[in-house]
Amino acid sequence: MVILLLASAFNSLTQRVFAELSDRGHRVAVELALGEESVREALHRHVPDLVVAPMLTTAIPEDVCAARPCLVVHPGPPGDRGPSSLDRALQEGVERWGVTVFQAEAAWDAGPVWASASFAVPPGVGKSDLYRGEVADAALEAVSTAVERFAAGGFRPTPQPPDADGGHAVRPYLRQEERRIDWEREPTEAVLRKLRAADSRPGVRDAFLGGEWYLHGGHPEDRLHGRPGWVLATRHGAICRATVDGAVWIPELRPARRPGGPGTYRLPAVHALGDRLPPVPELPAGLWPSSGRHTRRTWTDVWYAEEGAVGFLRFSFPGGAMSTDQCRRVLAGYTFARTRPTEVLVLGGARDFFSNGIHLGVIEAAPDPAAESWANILAMDALVEAVLTTTDRLVVAALGGNAAAGGAMLALAADEVWCRSGAVLNPHYRLMGLYGSEYWTYTLPRRVGAARAERLTRDALPMSAAAAERMGLVDRVLESGPGSFTADVTRLAAHVARSAGLRARIAQKKATRERDEGERPLREYRNAELGRMRRTFQDPGAPYHALRRAFVTRERPVRTPEHLTARFTRHRVSEL
Repeated sequence: MVILLLASAFNSLTQRVFAELSDRGHRVAVELALGEESVREALHRHVPDLVVAPMLTTAIPEDVCAARPCLVVHPGPPGDRGPSSLDRALQEGVERWGVTVFQAEAAWDAGPVWASASFAVPPGVGKSDLYRGEVADAALEAVSTAVERFAAGGFRPTPQPPDADGGHAVRPYLRQEERRIDWEREPTEAVLRKLRAADSRPGVRDAFLGGEWYLHGGHPEDRLHGRPGWVLATRHGAICRATVDGAVWIPELRPARRPGGPGTYRLPAVHALGDRLPPVPELPAGLWPSSGRHTRRTWTDVWYAEEGAVGFLRFSFPGGAMSTDQCRRVLAGYTFARTRPTEVLVLGGARDFFSNGIHLGVIEAAPDPAAESWANILAMDALVEAVLTTTDRLVVAALGGNAAAGGAMLALAADEVWCRSGAVLNPHYRLMGLYGSEYWTYTLPRRVGAARAERLTRDALPMSAAAAERMGLVDRVLESGPGSFTADVTRLAAHVARSAGLRARIAQKKATRERDEGERPLREYRNAELGRMRRTFQDPGAPYHALRRAFVTRERPVRTPEHLTARFTRHRVSEL
């Protein structure tokens, strides 16, 4: 079938629906909903059999709904209606939730149900992580069922169930008045629910240290106490604020936008506060927090664990972005991990993003973005080089979530890439106006061949884990849930560490690296890539600078990106 994906943004869920429906043999077009007329034009241009809206913040015009069946993905169970479904579920502390695919009608979220799926809400998980994990898994299950039912014909969708009052009331948008934290009265768990329900967008608005900020992300602290609302300490860019019965770590802040002012964006909290930050201690958590007698209930973004002959270096950064400092700290952790007597070293393996490469927000906020871009790419390259030159053990990159750009190339530096089935990969740089580095000109062609590497970086399209495995980009796809991926990786890594041929494989790996180095040293790949990157960074007129700014400030696009429309056009031409 020809399926038109209509979305307010080509976000993670839209990308996953795009990739997996394409895997199933459908011709999938993507159009951004940039106004009613643009939606009508998209329908006329593509003439789809079916319209699917994975993420839509505006209503589909009634004449479009009348012309073609339009299915909307709603992040709530049947009967739930409203624009803040997931936010309210997390703030209210529900234990189960769901996703509904219904047919668009004039009444908001009230159309008949084509399919639905439910899931358990894991404790302590923020909205964005849940959205890319359990919600996305449920959405794909429901979308797949709905598409199959539509293709088969004869299915009659069922009416939405009524609410507790017997009607179909829309729960209103969750405004900041309801999200507001009362630091003097609310306990830690209540504060965390509010922070997690708004961790990516919109954040929780708060006034402190002489400014207005949106708080993004929240993690518990088990030892620090102080005056409620006060900043007690910092850790790796995050701030710790006291509650009435404990404290919470907040990794990121976003300054409130001034009327008529430019768009603001999330930054590491310490960076955002700047000179406003009072003189509080920096309290590192330690790289190996579980190695002592007691496991801490605190926050860190890089940590190490070990089980038998397997070491695990895990990291988790908001949005998957890795700043210069974060790259250096992962490298320090990796350097430590290499001193341990292990046979297998697993890089990653946590929930959500693996990595999306350099931190565009920190770069944009820097006094000299070109200089910070250069520092960030050098730090990322140093980490990748360390992985590539590890020849005394097997290195596995474990992708529990999405990876893109330099983060995808970081994974390819490992000997094996293991991917959760729900992960989406974007192994390209073109959409940010960059040639790319991280030794991709060495690692990508050696896995998929030169021609396919050129096509992947040129087309700049997302791919599913299954598609990546078919082309050799990924070695194993684990059919794991978001919450079970870490345990599944641990079991598989232990099995690999016990395998009879492991030492022979490590010896062969060392010989191959020496052979490749003799044919063309890694420094030549690095110098060639960095030469092109440096010219881009230092050119004020290079598209990279405007694209970066638009990305971090979430500028509304004026049209659907060309790489999406061109992709569909090529498929349609090939069919004629």
